[in-house]
Amino acid sequence: MEIKVLGMGCPKCKEVGKRVDAALAELNVSADVEKVTDIKKIMAYGILATPGLVINGEVKCSGKIPKLEDIKAWIHEAAAS
Repeated sequence: MEIKVLGMGCPKCKEVGKRVDAALAELNVSADVEKVTDIKKIMAYGILATPGLVINGEVKCSGKIPKLEDIKAWIHEAAAS
């Protein structure tokens, strides 16, 4: 599984990264987590606001900090497919 946290490193972006790490730990799932800070790479995903969260190439969230439960559901869904 490949997870990307999109953002320039602001506190909101860092919080998304922390929640992703927490969700992976709670679910005992391993994934390649990448923090994407290059604005051109972020724009390639078509999001208009950061932070963004991409799981297996699919944008799951942008412009807000998703709830831990939502992140866990997205990870569980991606792991099942």
